[in-house]
Parts: sequence; C-alpha cells; structure tokens
Amino acid sequence: MKPPRFRDAVRDVRAVLVAALLVLAAVLVGRHIEGTAHTLHVGWPPLYAEWGPHRGPGTPAALLVAALVVAHGPPLAARLRWRRLLLAAWAASLMWIWSLALVDRWRRGVAQRLTTRYEYLRVIDRFDDIPATLRDFTHHILLGAPDHWPPHVAGHPPAATLTFVLLDRIGLAGGGWAGAFVITAASTACAAVLIAVRALVDEETARRAAPFLVLAPGAVWMGVSADGYFTAVAAWALALLALAVTGRPGWGCGAGLLLGLTVYLSYGLTLVALLAGAVLLLGRARLRPLLLVLPGLAVVPLLFTLLGFQWWEGYRMLTERYYQGAGGIRPYGYWVWADLACTALITGPATAAGLRRTTSPLVRVRGGRTPDVRLAVLVAAAGLCVLAADVSGMSKAETERIWLPLALWLLPACARLPRPRLWLTGQALLALTVNHLLWTGW
Repeated sequence: MKPPRFRDAVRDVRAVLVAALLVLAAVLVGRHIEGTAHTLHVGWPPLYAEWGPHRGPGTPAALLVAALVVAHGPPLAARLRWRRLLLAAWAASLMWIWSLALVDRWRRGVAQRLTTRYEYLRVIDRFDDIPATLRDFTHHILLGAPDHWPPHVAGHPPAATLTFVLLDRIGLAGGGWAGAFVITAASTACAAVLIAVRALVDEETARRAAPFLVLAPGAVWMGVSADGYFTAVAAWALALLALAVTGRPGWGCGAGLLLGLTVYLSYGLTLVALLAGAVLLLGRARLRPLLLVLPGLAVVPLLFTLLGFQWWEGYRMLTERYYQGAGGIRPYGYWVWADLACTALITGPATAAGLRRTTSPLVRVRGGRTPDVRLAVLVAAAGLCVLAADVSGMSKAETERIWLPLALWLLPACARLPRPRLWLTGQALLALTVNHLLWTGW
C-alpha cells in the first residue's frame, strides 16, 4: 500500500494538471473562436494580452526577488517577529510588483497604463466641480449619451475616478504618479490578508501563507491596473473586520468605512459581502463590534448620495452600457469557464494543489473549529465569490484583473502545502513566463 504522503502528492499533481488543462483548453478554444467569429475581443485568449516575447529593466530584479523569496521566504516567515514579518512581506511584495511592471519598461509598464482611452486619467479635467460632476455622473454612462465616459470610468462608481482626481489635485499628476500609487497600495494587500488569516485561523497558517502571497502570479496585473488598488482597499476592510470580531472592536469603524468605500470603487465588489460574512462567522461576532462597523459602513454611501450620485441608478445604467459594448458580443458559453482559467493563472499551480488540501475538511467536518476548518471556510467563501461573479455574466473576460480582490483570498490555501520552495518556484515561473511572453493589457 502506498504511503499517505505519496497519495497526497499524486492528488496535488492531479489538481495542478486539471488547472493546466483548463488553461490549455481556454487558449485553444479561445484562439479558434477569435480566429473565426472574432467575438472574444481579447488578443490572446483567455487573457486580455498580445503575444510578444520581451524583456526589460525589471527582468533581473524580478528574477532576483523570486530567487530570494523561494530560498529564504519560508524560513524567514517562520522565525521573524510578527510585525517584522508584515513589513518584510509588504516590502517583498512591493519589489515583486514593481519589477514585474518594469519588465514592460517604464512608459508602457507604469506611466501609460492609466492614461489610455479606456482609463480614469482621461477625464481628470471634467471634475473641476466635483459635486456637479457627481450629480451628472450617471447621465454620461451610456454609449449614446453626450460625452459618454470611457469604459473604466463608466464601469465603476465614481470613487474610483475621484481617487485619481484627488491625486492630481495634491500635485501627483500624470500616469507615473498614478501608477506608483496603485503599485504601492496593491503591495499592502499581502499584509492585510496575513493579518486576517492570523486573526481568523492561526499565526502558523499566516506565516506559511506569507511567501505565497508575496509571489502571487496575480502581481502581473496588480501593477498597474486600478484593480490592484481596489484589491488593497477590500483586503484592509476585511482585515480590520477580522480584528474587530476577534477581540479588538475598535477597528470596527475603520472596517465599515473601508467596506463602504469598496463598493463605491467597483460595483462587483458587493460580493465582498460573502467574505465579510465568513469573517463574522469565524469571529463569532458579537453586538459591540457590529455597532461600530455599521456607522462606518454608512459614511461613504451617505456622502456620495448627498453629493448627488445614486449607486443603484449607476449600476442599472452600467448594466445597459455593458451590453452595448463588448459585453454584449462576448459569448457567455465560452467565458463562463474560460474566466476560471484566468483565475487559475492569477493564483497559480500552488493554489490549485492547496485548494485540494484545504477544502477537504469541509467534506469531512469532524474537527469542529480547528484551524483547518477555519481556513477551509475562509477559502470556500472566496471561491463562492468567484463563482458568483462568474455565473453573473457581468465579468466576461479581463477577470485576470477584475477578480483580483476576490481571488487573492484563495492563496492562503497554499499554507497547507509541503515543500513550499518547490511550489513557490512554480508560482514565480508562471508569473515570469506570462510577463515575458505577453504584453498584458490595462
């Protein structure tokens, strides 16, 4: 009879092969559909990217960061003091995202990402009178409207655009500053997830997950897609909520404030409510933290409503705009499974194996509220968020960036993997391969 470790290793490999076959099928079927029907509207299905092997000034830095994290990440994560670990994880994540962005060179990889005709910086001059623009915001969402907003402005509540307007107002104007802001913000998401996992599961799990959160393949899109910034805001909202419901209720107000901001950055991030529900369940939330969360949660919606922006009206208009553009052409029958291939790419092979190991406690729940079960609940909630976004049909394509705030919470599953250096190598190689073979969009 084969030993249990061998059987587990074989099952891990099978999980990775299933994910790899899903990606391969999405590539082959997608290229056929795009080559014949031209309905996918992406350059290299299932990714919004173009084929183009290249290297740049970020290449040696990315190789060095990957090598250092693979070699020293697991032992350092095990022995560093907690606060130093958070700082080290944030610094390593910052270097990883910056180096990957600079593989595409400064202009294309950073400075121009948020200045294209689809992006937020194109409309900065239309926000001279912010209250008046917010009152009029929904009148420019539809394609037939006068001076309709670019896709990303129309596709998000105005807090997303206002972030870059405010950066411009304080003297940090232009794509370079905007890109640097997004990269810096996005890199902090790693520390936020670690704080939440420590509070909700245990410290050992958080420490084992740390190197995997640093070397996440999704870092290719964390810099400089604005979704990297959204990812950080959502992650810190959940981290503060986790602290609030596990004995530090004072963080509840901050959690509520950031949760409110999250849904005014992206309509789709209302799905973070599922993750927030898992946090409340795992934290056995009592009344006191919730009394602080709810007032904080009301601040951002109340502010935007008083300034004249109606969230539900904006969402209704966005739904119509979505089907006026590529969303009405892209075939649901392909993207409903190909989007999951994008998720496999941004979370990497280690996550595929980790999910197999992590979700098994939910199948045979006998351990009560053990760390394994707690981690399984948290990861399962993230999986439900992804599946809900998938079946909605409102995220056909480009989910390698759109789902970053949700998919990031699948990565703690890697904490249950043996031989972390081997799996970290696979994560790094995937990110480096994608970043050097493809010119990624957004």
